[in-house]
Amino acid sequence: MAHALEMRGITKSFFGNTVLKGVDIAVDAGEIHALVGENGAGKSTLMNILFGMPTIHHTGGFEGNILVDGEITQIESPADAMELGIGMVHQEFMLMPGFTVTENIKLNRELSRSNVLSKIVGNRLELLDMEQMGKDSRQALDRLGVDIDHWLPVAGLPVGYMQFVEIAREIDKSKVRVLVFDEPTAVLTESEAELFLQAVKRLAEAGLAILFISHRLAEVVEVAHQVTVLRDGEIVGRLSGEATKVDKIAEMMVGRKISRPVLPPRKREPNEEDIILDINDLVVDMPGERLRGLNLAVRRGEIIGLGGLAGHGKVAVANGIMGLYPAAGTVLKDGEELPLNEPEVALSQGLAFVSEDRRGTGLLLDESIEDNIVFTSQQIQNKFLRKRLPWPAMYVRDAEAIRQHALQSIEELDIRCQGPEQAVRRLSGGNQQKVCLGRALTLSPEILFASEPTRGIDIGAKSLVLDLLVDFNRQFGMTVVITSSELAELRMICDRIAIIYQGRLVGILGPDDSDTEYGLMMAGGKRAEVG
Repeated sequence: MAHALEMRGITKSFFGNTVLKGVDIAVDAGEIHALVGENGAGKSTLMNILFGMPTIHHTGGFEGNILVDGEITQIESPADAMELGIGMVHQEFMLMPGFTVTENIKLNRELSRSNVLSKIVGNRLELLDMEQMGKDSRQALDRLGVDIDHWLPVAGLPVGYMQFVEIAREIDKSKVRVLVFDEPTAVLTESEAELFLQAVKRLAEAGLAILFISHRLAEVVEVAHQVTVLRDGEIVGRLSGEATKVDKIAEMMVGRKISRPVLPPRKREPNEEDIILDINDLVVDMPGERLRGLNLAVRRGEIIGLGGLAGHGKVAVANGIMGLYPAAGTVLKDGEELPLNEPEVALSQGLAFVSEDRRGTGLLLDESIEDNIVFTSQQIQNKFLRKRLPWPAMYVRDAEAIRQHALQSIEELDIRCQGPEQAVRRLSGGNQQKVCLGRALTLSPEILFASEPTRGIDIGAKSLVLDLLVDFNRQFGMTVVITSSELAELRMICDRIAIIYQGRLVGILGPDDSDTEYGLMMAGGKRAEVG
């Protein structure tokens, strides 16, 4: 019997960099098939191919075949995918807040009914058949076991209910046979996630083929009949039935051969007696990355990594301490309490932050390289300013000092650009990240938080960014706290790696510890006792 969906030999390259290497995956009707892997493993590219996204076809297409019910198909656009009965529920909601639940479920598939005028003039004057659309919406919601008033506006609904509206929209489509869920529980509470997983099981029992993409491995084990593990663009394992264990999946996801470089020596090695940052019971309310009580001591002059699977809170550490999201708990710097929820105070106390959201919050995209590099230092430290009048004190930009500092930063950080006046928006991702690092370095911080510093940049730029972090640490004695979903990168440059699971520290490993230990700890297990 033919598979509901099959992808054979899928290979894709972007500008000479092969990101998918002969990937095979098949999903049967009534099956929940989980696709797991670290960030950068190739899951998103594979889904973009399945849905015919323009980014695939504008970059040379792909090799391999997509089969639906055993027939080779050509999917050139999302419309083609939907016509073939492939639906997708995205991690980010795609709802119209001002519309009702029913209107969102039926969006672009509205039903109409004739009237006296339409019979004379034509169907352009037909009226919406609200009664039938309401019945259809109610039926889709009932299939999910969700008691939502289908005439309520979407605006103001709990996040979990919004997720169910997204799913109802897909299963209301008459042709849907394959449903893809992309990180569906990332923004849900535990109770909402449990309700959602029960709904997914019911959909599979009704005959839908489910492709389930998630970093939350406990959920994968709970619902999946088959699990395919993707790493560095290749299938590295398949599990099913009793073999589907959280620690086994995690080990397969993170295990790889790494070549740890010989790092330059320090003038003074970190030690347990010299703690620069003492974090106690830190709670951060960051949607999708909530931290639930972190305790961690950071040694002066070390590079410490924060690792763990997506959605477990590692990204919230820096965002909470730097005041970007509401935080509670106690953070001591050099033994003195650091006020939380006050970004200016954190910056003035010798902390700097390179955000994971480079284009959203990390840069002034329409401003020049030089203005981006000095901006925070001007605001917090009053640098690169000069007095214009003695009384009252008035300060203006010191254009000459800004230009000289920017030229020095461009040279030292190897920022590939047309000059310091070029708009940051026009730079490549790797060079934008170097500008972010240049801004942080301009503050001369004692502690640098770098959150996902290599996300979205090419492999050559990744190496340069990591080298810069090591240089900051070695040359300036800077303490570096690096958060990354790329565990191999953490193991290359970090002294220690703290693993965060479900919002709490589960343990600390060394870069040379085994893949098994990393896999176990990322799945929430404790370090194995040596005896």
